[in-house]
Amino acid sequence: MKKIFLLITLSAAVLSCVSKKAQSKVSSKSDTQLYFNGEILTMHSEKPEYVEAVVVEKGKIVFVGKQNEAQSQYANAEEIDLKGHTLLPGFIDPHSHFGMVSNTMGQVDLNPEPVGEVKNIDDILQKLKNFKEENKIAEGEWIYGWGYDESQLLEKRHPSKNDIDKVLRNNPVYLQHTSGHMGVANSLALKELKLDEKSTSPQGGTIDRFTNTNELSGLLQETAMYPAMRIMLEKLASKQGQFFDKTQEYYASNGITTAQDGMTTRDAIQFFQSQADAGKFKIDLIALAGYDELEINLRDNGLKFKNYKNGFKVQGTKIVADGSPQGKTAFFSKPFLTQVPGCVHDCRGLPSLTQDAINKLFLVAYEKENQLFIHCNGDATVDMIIQAHVYACQSLKQALDKDRRTIIIHAQFARQDQLETFVKYKMQPSFFTNHAYFWGDVHVKNLGKDRADFLSPMVSAARLGLKPTNHSDATVTPINPIFSIWTAVNRVSRSGAIIGKGERTTPYDAIKAITINSAYEFFEEDSKGSISAGKIADFVILDKNPLTVNPMEIRNISILETIKSGKSVYLKLK
Repeated sequence: MKKIFLLITLSAAVLSCVSKKAQSKVSSKSDTQLYFNGEILTMHSEKPEYVEAVVVEKGKIVFVGKQNEAQSQYANAEEIDLKGHTLLPGFIDPHSHFGMVSNTMGQVDLNPEPVGEVKNIDDILQKLKNFKEENKIAEGEWIYGWGYDESQLLEKRHPSKNDIDKVLRNNPVYLQHTSGHMGVANSLALKELKLDEKSTSPQGGTIDRFTNTNELSGLLQETAMYPAMRIMLEKLASKQGQFFDKTQEYYASNGITTAQDGMTTRDAIQFFQSQADAGKFKIDLIALAGYDELEINLRDNGLKFKNYKNGFKVQGTKIVADGSPQGKTAFFSKPFLTQVPGCVHDCRGLPSLTQDAINKLFLVAYEKENQLFIHCNGDATVDMIIQAHVYACQSLKQALDKDRRTIIIHAQFARQDQLETFVKYKMQPSFFTNHAYFWGDVHVKNLGKDRADFLSPMVSAARLGLKPTNHSDATVTPINPIFSIWTAVNRVSRSGAIIGKGERTTPYDAIKAITINSAYEFFEEDSKGSISAGKIADFVILDKNPLTVNPMEIRNISILETIKSGKSVYLKLK
């Protein structure tokens, strides 16, 4: 069963025109377009580089340089006046959960401000009650909610089964935590899951009890939540086609030309490929297959890793190695500083898999040249991943520094010595700087200032020569690459505190993390990620330049247009 990460704020993607186009020398149906009169940032070099014009022909970039040269060489091109706006390579999503973004459309939104409206447990209960009434859900049918965050609730605790039973006693209910690593089931849901006082916690998970009793509270952490998630996926599977187009529009409206689905079952792979083969893809989608299906996927001759087919490909395999830092289930070498549910001593979180299990996964994957992406938050888990890497390489007599591009997803609390090991073994981190805003204050409280300040260390990683990416992990935080740039540059928390002043990166390096570095993560640096001749014409047009506005104003920059392979896939209403 898969880790599921649920949090999203859907914004309407409305179609109109980004700007009036200059008088064209030929029909608007020309196969050639010439972009000019804007701040065209190529992202091709180590330092910012601007050009005057870009020419696209049949979806590929054919010219990058001076405007007069472009107009001379491509006299019949359709000229597109950027009117001073900023043109960047299309954003490449380093890590999110495309399928789960779709699934949340059929659930109750329980997110706190500023993403949602929930302030306390009563708000949660009222939303659940309203959802059942508005959707005419019959007694006995499952109801799902997503995005609650106990750290932001007035009560500062998880809702319990008793809370939910007050309003929905006759429906099985499961509420997914914002981290995606735990959730709360009501009494009827626990019954359907066959969980009671005699139930024991599974390896890598916790079935929580009310204090000083054996009675289940309803909180299920890590692997203990898997059965509830399995039922949810089965219930929502019939609706995946219903929201597919809307989900694509949502990603495109945020400037994304290549999206990711961060943990994809074989059934979901088949569904995505069917949509691609039917010509429904407007943007590219990269899937990461689930680790528990690794061996069957490798035996499947019909599954070709790393190869696009009609805009969809399965890049590699996703392993979930630990939990959530804000949920206090990520695995650390030193204990949390605050009380951890279900733990009374040396509370350092939970590895999701044993060292032997991780070793075996690495061995199987490395033997078949299958790229690995490992969900890994705590530093103790990073140690386990490094150990597994060494084990597999030595067992297979492979070089430790072979260019596999093993990706450490999140790597949020990797230590300095671990970053240095990443360099040595050619592993790459995909950071999550949105945590500085959403849970920076919580991390200071739970982990102490020193550890909190070094979360997602973009500057330290780049200084060592790594190529870090930076993601939203939607549905954990909303898909919004502009916001991710803002959090990487400012690292400001909800309270206004700076979380790790020394790790505030430059706007340019923050953009690299979602363009050229992201292309590198997926072995696509020769075709995407920068505005260079020969690459795919994937662009995003912004109303302002992130490199020149006040850093705190970056989050207010708007996406005006998203262009995929030379074709507009999103246009903002003026």
